[in-house]
Amino acid sequence: MNITAMQEDARWLLLVFTLPTSKASERVQIWRKLQRFGAIAFRNAGSLLPNTPENQERFEWLARTIRASHGEASILQIQAIDDLPAQALQNQFRNARAEDYTALIEDLQKLKPSVKGPSSQVQRLRRRFEDIVAIDFFTSPLRARAEDALAQAEQTGIKNNVRERGSASKAKYQKRMWITRPRPGIDRVSSAWLISRFIDAKPKFIFDTSPAAHRDAIPFDMFQGVGFGHEGDRCTFETLCLAFDISDHKVLTIEQAIHDADLEDGKFGRTEGHTMNQILRGWAAQNVPDDELLRRGMDLIEGFYHSISRTPKSLP
Repeated sequence: MNITAMQEDARWLLLVFTLPTSKASERVQIWRKLQRFGAIAFRNAGSLLPNTPENQERFEWLARTIRASHGEASILQIQAIDDLPAQALQNQFRNARAEDYTALIEDLQKLKPSVKGPSSQVQRLRRRFEDIVAIDFFTSPLRARAEDALAQAEQTGIKNNVRERGSASKAKYQKRMWITRPRPGIDRVSSAWLISRFIDAKPKFIFDTSPAAHRDAIPFDMFQGVGFGHEGDRCTFETLCLAFDISDHKVLTIEQAIHDADLEDGKFGRTEGHTMNQILRGWAAQNVPDDELLRRGMDLIEGFYHSISRTPKSLP
């Protein structure tokens, strides 16, 4: 949810309610819905959410449900709390989502590798990740870590699906729309750079978690294992280089750096990608929009490209 939609005159919504003591099951249902909506308990006064149209609708729906169960409910719009700064409240929301991301990461680490494609378990965990993101109003620092863990879980399920060198024709990929996940990291920004510089002369990039909603777009680095993504022990950047037979020696140097940063296996012993990835995560933490994040990341890769010597060096 875009938190910039919060009303300037009232930044928070507070739901206070009471239910008859005989309505124990209804109380549990209300509590579960508040958890699903990402609300946090505000002392003993009620449940708090950022003031957005969507959250206003959620609280109004809950209030109607409570009143239908012979309870009382009120929704308060709050501009500020004198003894609790806005930053402190935002941190409470971040901490709540950090617990969700931590539990998700732990479940991902328990998965057993599959060679038959993305498992139903991984798909369920992906949907769970998307549900957490939907209520991660102030971008928990653990979001990027959970997303990386999920991407690696997807990768392990595509071991046998490795394409051949030069299997894709650039002629078929001109002036196309390319789709990838929101909040692009090092593999996605470098892949977008590679696409625009060596594959598609006039690409357009969009962000979504569902490639099925954009059937004309070419997916890259998506969780669903469609389009161009992780294959075997290769990251998406490597897959694109292989598929389009890109042999520019500077690109091959970048390829090694992106591999080490994205897969974190130290295969090539390069550190440049790790540094760029940290910069990207810093911008993401500043809530830089997706398209701007992609543009800045592509500029980083372009600068890296021009910094590489024209004389090829022997590979490690």
